[in-house]
Amino acid sequence: MRLDLGQDVGALTAQLVDIESVSGGEKPLADAIEEALVPLSHLRVDRVGENIVARTSLGRRDRVVIAGHIDTVPIAGNLPSSVDGDLLYGCGTSDMKSGVAVQLKLCLLENPNKDLTFVFYDCEEIAAERNGLLRLTREHPEWLTGDFAVVMEPTDGLIEGGCQGTLRADVTVRGVRSHSARSWEGVNAIHGIKPVIDILSAYEARRPVVDGLQYHEGLNAVGIHGGVAGNVIPDECVVSVNYRFAPDLTLDQAFEHVREVFHDFEVTLSDGAPGARPGLNHPVAAAFASAVGGTPRAKLGWTDVARFSALGMPAVNCGPGNPNLAHTAGERVSLAKIAETERRMTAWLSA
Repeated sequence: MRLDLGQDVGALTAQLVDIESVSGGEKPLADAIEEALVPLSHLRVDRVGENIVARTSLGRRDRVVIAGHIDTVPIAGNLPSSVDGDLLYGCGTSDMKSGVAVQLKLCLLENPNKDLTFVFYDCEEIAAERNGLLRLTREHPEWLTGDFAVVMEPTDGLIEGGCQGTLRADVTVRGVRSHSARSWEGVNAIHGIKPVIDILSAYEARRPVVDGLQYHEGLNAVGIHGGVAGNVIPDECVVSVNYRFAPDLTLDQAFEHVREVFHDFEVTLSDGAPGARPGLNHPVAAAFASAVGGTPRAKLGWTDVARFSALGMPAVNCGPGNPNLAHTAGERVSLAKIAETERRMTAWLSA
């Protein structure tokens, strides 16, 4: 299907939605995006796999990266798209083809006040190792350099600065194995997890302010594994905990905190990803916040802005979709909100 970048942004969103692009099946949409961008002489267009990067080279003082993923979760009987009043329904309308439509409309700007890099990437909704933006940071980081980045994740048109870091750790409780008929000869490791649960129940989460935004951390049990057989007193029980930490901590500092909290137990890191500072004190970010309006808030979760932070640039999330509707069978987006987002971002890049 040939994309028509000249149509209004709501109609373009519908056209994008109707090109099915469940994670792993993005090629038809990537082909359509590449076909639409290559004729634009002010852009250099590069592609690796189903990831497309389009860049201006106008010699501007600042470069802004605007990124969005082109994949969706599996469809739920919600294709093709449909319109009811101001609402566009369909898989990916909120997360995040409405944001991608705004990106594509901004690609038409021939004389923006900043150099622009547009990133369209695949496999965001599945395992991190398949994430297209991760691939680009590894294989072509020079394509992504800039002073500030906007990821078009659904935020209902508000700025969500940076993101939390996340880690999972295993807290191991040891016991002594024995036959369950003679349980007094052993020490039940499952029974021994009560102090771990008590620590978690009493834990007071930090609410630090980072670059003017308040984050709310969390430390919670997300899994328990223990037991050998129905007639054995178990000698080991593992409580898996998830720590969502503010971006004023590195991953190492966050893990050290978890080890301190559970200082009487064995604690091992199973996986983790650092957060990203919002960097709203950067002049380009401040100008963006002024153009978008509203009160910026902290991103309580992990997003791909962290990948830009790792490259040394501040980044925010800002897209027209409603995050509470993402991945739902009734996923939808306000057509007025898409148009408003396009208008405000165009004004920011044209002032």
